[in-house]
Amino acid sequence: MNTKKSSKTSTPDVVLIGAGIMSATLGVLLKKLNPAITISIFERLDRVTAESSDAWNNAGTGHSAFCELNYTPQLPDGSVETKKAVKIAESFEVSKEFWAHLVETGVIESPATFIYNIPHMSFVWGNENVDYLHKRYTALTSHHLFRGMEYTEDQEEIRSWIPLVMKGRDKNEKVAATRMQLGTDVNFGTLTRAMFNYLEEQEGVELHLNHEVDDLTRKKDGSWMIEVKERDSRASRYVQTKFVFIGAGGGSLPLLEKSRIPEGKGFGGFPVSGQWLVCNKPEIIEKHQAKVYGKASVGSPPMSVPHLDTRMIDGQKALLFGPYAGFSTKFLKNGSYLDLPLSIKLNNIKPMLAAGIHNIPLTKYLIDQVRQSPEDRVEALRDYLPDAKLEDWDLLKAGQRVQVIKKDEKEGGVLEFGTEMVTAADGSLAALLGASPGASTSVSIMLELIARCFPEAKSAEWQNEFKKMIPSYGQSLAKNEELAAKTRAWTTDVLHLNTSHLEAELTA
Repeated sequence: MNTKKSSKTSTPDVVLIGAGIMSATLGVLLKKLNPAITISIFERLDRVTAESSDAWNNAGTGHSAFCELNYTPQLPDGSVETKKAVKIAESFEVSKEFWAHLVETGVIESPATFIYNIPHMSFVWGNENVDYLHKRYTALTSHHLFRGMEYTEDQEEIRSWIPLVMKGRDKNEKVAATRMQLGTDVNFGTLTRAMFNYLEEQEGVELHLNHEVDDLTRKKDGSWMIEVKERDSRASRYVQTKFVFIGAGGGSLPLLEKSRIPEGKGFGGFPVSGQWLVCNKPEIIEKHQAKVYGKASVGSPPMSVPHLDTRMIDGQKALLFGPYAGFSTKFLKNGSYLDLPLSIKLNNIKPMLAAGIHNIPLTKYLIDQVRQSPEDRVEALRDYLPDAKLEDWDLLKAGQRVQVIKKDEKEGGVLEFGTEMVTAADGSLAALLGASPGASTSVSIMLELIARCFPEAKSAEWQNEFKKMIPSYGQSLAKNEELAAKTRAWTTDVLHLNTSHLEAELTA
């Protein structure tokens, strides 16, 4: 089929590639900062939030480092590192501020459509793991963002928190748990759709579904010419813009490579797929009310930390366990098996090979995961639900993640498990690579992007607007205990989270 060409060229101020949580957040921020700005959004699928932002494709934890043990590694001297956990906790508080602003200004009608109060728990067994969890609890609760966290090794107390996890468990087993009542569950799909609904109502914003970006070319004047193809008719159109954001999840790496910016050279990607076990018995679902995170298996990627998750998805309570990792050469759930091989270039093959050599245990882990039988998966579930039965659970395919591989002078190439923002030197293009804890920290990430790429961010006008949307803007919630307590009380109230737990926490 011949591609139809269009001579018409549109000229929006900003182009957003990908209709997920990142593009939605950036679009709303920019439109509130400058109502006159024009924005075009291009999404290759026929609906927004169809990939990583979809509720079934992510953990939905509202990553705040309350329960995720991979954010608090144990150091060689036995101590527990908390820097990453504090940073993530602070970033999530910033996200809640922005979401509360969206509720107060009517962008989102009701917070109950996307955020719920669900306790965050860590649960471990065995002397070594119990010792680690106690050290983690002690280290974290010395910081005000984690005040209110509870710790116990008492089986009966844990049973009162998570009865299904303790039912059928050996009474002599050494166990420990922490609980943070202020934890949340977030439906990022609903949240993202609300933001896109708002953007579509704004003058100067166009959302184009079923449109795929084919190429990006930087012109001599510093602007970008983007070729976009309508997937059904195969007709091409051209868009010229001063700024491009590549927020296409797993599809960001190939587009970054097409941009040919020097800052994007050397990056590679390692795709990891996931699956959930989803409970099909309402009577079991109703007996569990917590997000319970454990320790990852040796050699497994941090994003594969096992968790037994109470979720609220489109008003319905669900119970998920996983994720079970897998391997596919696709960079997107709805991508192509050629994604990985086509991403390998001369400038990134060395880092990718080096990262592969240094992560042989990960490769073995993924092979073992792919070979698992249904019985194997339920056996892993029984570490958390000793009485679990195969017939009570269905297997669901989750989202596709692409872990970042980047150059490293010492190792040649390293595999990164966080998010990486790549920006052109002139600020005309930015791309977001990586996975967890992306969505939960989306507001902080987009604020950093705006600071890097938009000179107006320093103006008094934009600074004032930032503070209207995010009251703590320009200050550190991690360092200012009084400010953190004040903003957390405000967001808890506006987002209709459980204030009784907050009062106990703030007076502890």
